[in-house]
Amino acid sequence: MTGRLELVGAPGSPYTRKMLALLRYRHIAHNVIWGGTMGPPTGYPRPKVALLPTFFFPDREGNLEAVVDSTPIIRRLEKDYPDRSVIPDQEALRFIDLLIEDYADEWLTKAMFHFRWAFEDDAGHVAPLLIHWANPNLPDEQVAAMASQFSKRQIDRLYVVGSNKVTARTIEDSYVRLLGLLDTLIQQQGFILGSRPSSCDFALHGQLTQLTQIEPTSMALTTKYAQRVRGWIDRMEDMSGHKGGDWLAEDQYGSLQGLLSEIGRTYAPFLVANAAAAGSGAQDFETEIDGRLWQQPVFAYQAKCLAALREAYQGLSADAQTRVDRLLTGTGCEALFVAG
Repeated sequence: MTGRLELVGAPGSPYTRKMLALLRYRHIAHNVIWGGTMGPPTGYPRPKVALLPTFFFPDREGNLEAVVDSTPIIRRLEKDYPDRSVIPDQEALRFIDLLIEDYADEWLTKAMFHFRWAFEDDAGHVAPLLIHWANPNLPDEQVAAMASQFSKRQIDRLYVVGSNKVTARTIEDSYVRLLGLLDTLIQQQGFILGSRPSSCDFALHGQLTQLTQIEPTSMALTTKYAQRVRGWIDRMEDMSGHKGGDWLAEDQYGSLQGLLSEIGRTYAPFLVANAAAAGSGAQDFETEIDGRLWQQPVFAYQAKCLAALREAYQGLSADAQTRVDRLLTGTGCEALFVAG
């Protein structure tokens, strides 16, 4: 590709922050248009689903098309821009990268949404910021009215992502455990899959920009348990100067056992139960996660996430699948692929 990529995003969007950090690291020239999900600027196409960030890629005729969903966009960029890849060249590790990225995008976002809207002080803190991020020129009275309206809508939607009185402790405990796991990995090797960043690093970064930098309650937990993680998030914002680095060798995969066990403890049982409920046509479901009841509405997109992970697993070579199986055994993640 030639020219500068363009995208619409917002500082309060974890997926925007994920992709901007990745673009900086990969030295991909880009223009970010700060805005919101209300729609792109005049003259730009609208995406089929209003999500942030929205990328504008030229099609075969040279016309712009609006594209969303960060994970496939990252793989598209790998084809268009070969330098400074964020996808491991080892087949088994490439699959693990995808699994961890999916966990960050789809489970850790529950913590982001929970800490943002489940606590009155946090909601009151972030609601005006979200309006200012979209448009800093609005008068105070309009900001206050829009913030109040938006905050109510988001709080009323907490149940959609699974944040409620039944699930709150599971979400909060999971976040604290993740901080400890990341603290150890960062100290040992710098990034999740070695001494260079992969797509899963940027996925974790995106969600954690909100949890460690914006939401007061989760910020306080980060300060208490893992200031190293906060420092890492600040550095990940711009890794354009990072040079070299290696992926983990197979005899180093054991360093991932803790993180994969956390995924198997929380995200795996959620994905399996959600997909089963979606397949039966149910509207809501209950399961057990971390020894506690979990209940929420069915999330159709996350059923597709499980299907995509299973398809990727089935597409592995026999050798890579054996390596993945060996790594996942005992973590709880193997449950994702039993019926795949």
